[in-house]
Amino acid sequence: MRDEVVTRATTRVVPVPGLAKPVALITLDNGLDPTKPNTFGREGIIGIDAAFDAALAADPAAIAVTGKPFCFSVGADLAAVGMDRETTLAVGKLGHDAFRRFTDSAIPTFAFVNGVAIGGGLELALSCQYRTVAADVPAIGFPECALGLFQGWGGTQLLPNLIGPDRAVTVIIENAFDNKMLQPAEAVELGIADVLLDPADYLDASLRWLAGVVNGEIAVPRPEFDRGAGWDAAIARAHALVEARTHGASPGPARAVELLDFARHNDLDRGYPAESEAMADVLMRDESRASLYAFSLVQWRAAQQPGIPDESRARPVENIGIVGTGPEALQLALLFARQLDVPVVLTDTDRTRVDEGVARVHAEVGTLLDSGQMSRDAADRVRALVSGSPDREALRGADVVVEARDGDLPAKQRGFAEIEEYVSAGCVLATTTSRTSVAEAATELRHPERMVGFRFAEPIAAMPLLEVMRTDRTDDAALATAFALGKGLGKTCVLVSDAPAFVVDRVLARFLGEVVAALDEGTPFEVADRAFDLLGLPMTPSGLLELVGPAVALRVAEALHTAFPDRFAVSGNLRRLVEAGKASVWLRDAEGGKTLDPEVAALWQAGSAPSTGAELLDRTSVALADEIRRMLDEGVVAEPQDVDLCLILGVGWPFWLGGITPYLDRVGASERAIGRRFLPPGVAGVPEE
Repeated sequence: MRDEVVTRATTRVVPVPGLAKPVALITLDNGLDPTKPNTFGREGIIGIDAAFDAALAADPAAIAVTGKPFCFSVGADLAAVGMDRETTLAVGKLGHDAFRRFTDSAIPTFAFVNGVAIGGGLELALSCQYRTVAADVPAIGFPECALGLFQGWGGTQLLPNLIGPDRAVTVIIENAFDNKMLQPAEAVELGIADVLLDPADYLDASLRWLAGVVNGEIAVPRPEFDRGAGWDAAIARAHALVEARTHGASPGPARAVELLDFARHNDLDRGYPAESEAMADVLMRDESRASLYAFSLVQWRAAQQPGIPDESRARPVENIGIVGTGPEALQLALLFARQLDVPVVLTDTDRTRVDEGVARVHAEVGTLLDSGQMSRDAADRVRALVSGSPDREALRGADVVVEARDGDLPAKQRGFAEIEEYVSAGCVLATTTSRTSVAEAATELRHPERMVGFRFAEPIAAMPLLEVMRTDRTDDAALATAFALGKGLGKTCVLVSDAPAFVVDRVLARFLGEVVAALDEGTPFEVADRAFDLLGLPMTPSGLLELVGPAVALRVAEALHTAFPDRFAVSGNLRRLVEAGKASVWLRDAEGGKTLDPEVAALWQAGSAPSTGAELLDRTSVALADEIRRMLDEGVVAEPQDVDLCLILGVGWPFWLGGITPYLDRVGASERAIGRRFLPPGVAGVPEE
């Protein structure tokens, strides 16, 4: 628990043409810059209550609430509100009571959603009787179920009764699991907001619209909903979504479904206490404490890592070179041009490969344009920024050069030595390989202090993790530049030391290695895939193998076998899978069903010592605890929290597991493998009595 960052609510009186009385406008503002959004702790909620009193004292025609520039509110400041049951119930009631004043007010109340509105911020907006939204608001929604939680200040009761149960299931359950926030036009279409307004004169336009509503010139109808079969169908869909995504591993989303159903026949007098009681129940579970731990890591840990130099040491990055034209290189070219708005040049020794690579990047831009994910102007700009050349001379103006290609160590050493002849003394060099030592790749450089390693989580455009590897000789300027580059890309950077496979690849390789070993011993593929259902992981072991590709999995296994032969084996069956050109062990039908590929069954030489699902889960858990302990002993990362952050952001490890080390502690695998926990009791679980 830390001190609350108080969002203050200030009331001012605004005259509005056409209204005999003024409007009382409440503005939420935590006094910080736009990158630090408004949140609500206890003091903030008390402030909203006081601001409402001040609004009533003005005898207004209407009361409106809005946010500071670019932010309405992102909801509860969970790290500041406390965690015991009594505090949870008290804060729940405090928020319900303050927000409900807007709902029950005899004076019309309006939310002017001028910026991001998620979680408790959206609940405040829903508590108002009417809502306008600016067309440039970046995100509206409820992410709580993805965190293993649910809405605690009225969302589960208000939303289904405003937009209908099925749409509420989409917003509260489905969108949360898909990490999808609503755009303003979608919010209006769903009925969450009543009108979409131009951001150029948003406040004035909102006040004009408010005047029309108050004067009776604008009617805002509220539909009635089927509370029988239609509501039943929505709740059934919600149960199916929660089961498919969590397999019962997270109690929060299941309680959200119960509360959505409770809203069918109960008013707010019963619904709000039920919401608070459910939240208090859930927060007394280890899974919810793990979720809050994971949330805290994502919000704060990246900025608190030891060993990161001050950002003032970073050099400007105005041109980027990429060596290679494979899939990773092309993804990076598009990402750099799109996010950093700087020229990017692809280089390769073969003119045809270069031309084809640039054409593929331009084609992907066209796909983004056609799907509405990129404007015409942005598409034209990105295409103009991405070029290619077979001549190393094209790298001469680069501030960062990223090598993104396969190759053995001698080839990488020669390649970097050649690149160094063309680039400036301040140019940072990076390799994306995770199979060879970054320091060894830099041994032929005159200035090895400019070298770093990058490992982007796949798919590169979507996943937020960037592992940045520092060698013993990397200087602060190069490292600061690498971190600034990652920040500009919208990535969360985690500092790692020069070790094989960085963090994510090494953990996943140990995990897949244990699973493949069990398959080699005779464990059926179906059993191996179902063994991890209870964790609610984002994919099965075979799904992970498909995602990374059997060939890549084999190469990583070979590299780690060379480094750590006692723990990483190279499966002959996996090698045969690669040689047969198989991308998956399954055949899928049109309905999404799957059966084991007979060709895979024929080539897989299985033993006669199968494991049960429970045995495989235990085996992999103990192995992962062992590997993470070794990584910490080697100094690959500074603390267990860094491993957790990498797995959350790089793999989609569920928040309700809290990262990997809290899970290993909770099931006892840590103590069985290394004789101790990774984290103290209570850090990511319910405190011990």
